Amino acid sequence: MSLGLVALGAQAQEATIPSFNRIDSMEARVQGCVTCHGNHGQGTNNGYFPGIAGKPAGYLYNQLVAFRNGTRRYPPMNYLVAYLPDAYLKEMAEHFANLRPPYAAQEQSNADQTTLTHGQRLVVNGDPTRGIPACVACHGAGLTGMNPGIPGLVGLRPTYIAAQLTRWKVGERHAAEPDCMKRIATRLSDTDIAAVSAWLARQPAPSDPSPEPANLNRMPFACGSQR
Repeated sequence: MSLGLVALGAQAQEATIPSFNRIDSMEARVQGCVTCHGNHGQGTNNGYFPGIAGKPAGYLYNQLVAFRNGTRRYPPMNYLVAYLPDAYLKEMAEHFANLRPPYAAQEQSNADQTTLTHGQRLVVNGDPTRGIPACVACHGAGLTGMNPGIPGLVGLRPTYIAAQLTRWKVGERHAAEPDCMKRIATRLSDTDIAAVSAWLARQPAPSDPSPEPANLNRMPFACGSQR
């Protein structure tokens, strides 16, 4: 049998193998991700695992690097990416950033109207008296994020939002310096965090979930994630 026929036979055999079983395929790479984040990164009904589809590639890459290097701590994620090189992580980030699946079903909190009104005020207007900028100033008018490194907030569940704000507040989560989220979170009370989380979780899915273009002039603080 000629080498050409052998090669064609091998190609035909590979074509019959499901893509997620091909070692070098993106589908195989992300099998460890989709268990918690959904088959297409859309999120699941577990409030502690966020949707990652459609978030800026720079943000997703930064988080993967932080998990790998241990500057962001969550043991299953730290273990999963511990030995992956930068180029590999970047391709995974770009894969999920380009996906646009429907959002996972919303989780409605039991927050009362006073709490929701307070949360909306902080998200839309901030609190200048305490040096707290509006969330929309950086995360976008539609809360879909801003390229290259600021994530969307719409579609997240209240437990996840509250947990991340609290981790920033107490110093368990960090971003590239200057760490603008740390600066903001330390000014939030527990009541603020509960209100913001509850209101954000109730926002409907946007018609276009794509992140906004970079706009450094609009941002209230210098932010290392946007470098």
